[in-house]
This record gives sequence, structure tokens and C-alpha cells, in this order.
Amino acid sequence: MPEPQEQPPPDAGRDRGSALEKVAYVTAPATVVLGLLYYFGRTYTDAYYAYFGIPANDLQLSMHTYVAKSPTAVFFPFWLLLVCGLVVLLVLGAVGRALAVPGREAVRHKVVPSLLAVGMLLVLAGFPAFFLESRIPRLPQGWVREFLPCLIVALGATLAFFAVQMHLGRPRRDDRDRGALTGDRLWLAGGALLIGLLTLSLFFAMARYAAQAGRTAAGGLAATGCVDDECPRVIVHSTVRVPHHLEDIRFVDTGPGMAPYRYQYRGFRLLAKSPARFYLISHALTRQEPRLAVIPDDDSVRLEISP
Repeated sequence: MPEPQEQPPPDAGRDRGSALEKVAYVTAPATVVLGLLYYFGRTYTDAYYAYFGIPANDLQLSMHTYVAKSPTAVFFPFWLLLVCGLVVLLVLGAVGRALAVPGREAVRHKVVPSLLAVGMLLVLAGFPAFFLESRIPRLPQGWVREFLPCLIVALGATLAFFAVQMHLGRPRRDDRDRGALTGDRLWLAGGALLIGLLTLSLFFAMARYAAQAGRTAAGGLAATGCVDDECPRVIVHSTVRVPHHLEDIRFVDTGPGMAPYRYQYRGFRLLAKSPARFYLISHALTRQEPRLAVIPDDDSVRLEISP
């Protein structure tokens, strides 16, 4: 007779499934967070180098470099978002508790549609500014034009979602009323859409902040003349004359005796390096004219780099 085969314990598959679910719970949020850090870091870096006219793709920066730049790009708006979110939750929570007191059903019935109407009006008022902000002359330039539309939409979505929560949290007369249950499902679907709208508006605002922060950092570096250690000093030794339009660059022709690298340039600072090029700026760089000198990385030049 054939020997009976051993059967796996009945809970083995369940254990493997629960373990995979636990791993998914951990890795999925971590992947989303890493992707957001990469996106905001890349937005910051692209805007930073675009200020000087350098395509960031030419630098071939690694993912770790972009992620390392993300705290500079999103720390302040993320901190501000947490503080403002806490204040809004406390205020709306206090309002919700005050309206939940027995005997205030009539006030609740008036507050819910009012909040919903105000929230939707803010959303509808903020959306045109997303796409037509360049045509709205009354919006001042700078941070107000960049972030006011996003914050208006976020505030409107928050108020409307709070109205949905208050409506769904009302006491029910009959849980078996199919019409009421269908209406609650529609309100719940609307609340989910409002959460998505709030998330997208905040994401858009943080992306704008990252780009603006990159341009501001580049402008600050240009205004200081790159006197800090971020841009090391460079002495260029070249076999041919280096064409450039930078100011305060000292040129010396050391003569045929110093051939082949007879032409010497002092006053450059190294801003960035790609696999094939050096991007140099002058130590006298100004905010008004962030010019570059692009030098190929080949045998025609030798660079002497110092802090």
C-alpha cells in the first residue's frame, strides 16, 4: 500500500498570507514616501540649476542625490502643513462637539449646508487661479500668486469635507430606510472626492514651493558671488583660449614654454559637473546675469580645484 503523504498544517498558508500582508503594509507607505521625496527633491534641483541655465538631466544625478535634497525643499511647508492641520482639526472638532449637544439639531441642519456651500464656493474660486493665474493682474507676484490658489482650494475642500462628516454623524431615525442609506453612500463618495481634492491641492502647493525654493537658493548663491564652500575655486589650464562672457576672470598667457597648457584662467568657481562638461561661474556672479562658462571635460583642459 502507498504510504500516506504528509499534509501541510492547515494554518501554514494563512501564516504566509498574513506575513505578506504585514510586509505590504510596511513597504507600500514607504514606497510612496520615497517617491514623494524623490519628486520634491528633483523639482527643487531642476529649478536650482535651471536658474543658471543648466539642464539637470545633463548632470545625471543619482536618486540618492535627489532624495537628499528633498528635506531642504519640503521641510518648512510640511511643518507648516502639520501645524495648520492641527489648528483646523481642533477648531472644527470644537465646532462639531458644540453642535452635537442634544437640542441643537436645528442649528446643525443650518450649519451643514452653509459649510458645504462655502467650501464648494472656495474650491470653485480657487480652481481658475490654478490655470489663469498669469491673466489675473490683481494677484501680486511672488509667494502670494504661487500658493494662494492652492490654499484656497485646500481650505474649501476641508470645510466641505467637515460638512460631509457632520451630515454622516447625525443621529438616524431608522437605519432600515433605504433612501437614507443611499443618500449616505452618495455623501460618503463625495467626502472621498473631497479628500482626493485636498490631497492634490496640497501636493501641488508643495511642488510649487520646492520649485520656488530651488530658484531662491540659486539666486541667493548668485547674490553672494559664490563665496562659500559650495562652489570650489577653479584654475583652468587650457591648450586653447576658453570663450566666455564672465566678469573678473583673470587671463594669463604663460607662453610657449608652458605648452601645451599655456593659457591660464583664474576667478572661476565650479558650479556643477556632468560626465562630459564643467559648468563654471565667476566669483563675481550677480543675481541679474547668472552667466556660465561651459568647458568640455577632455584633454584640452586641466582644472586645478581648491576649496
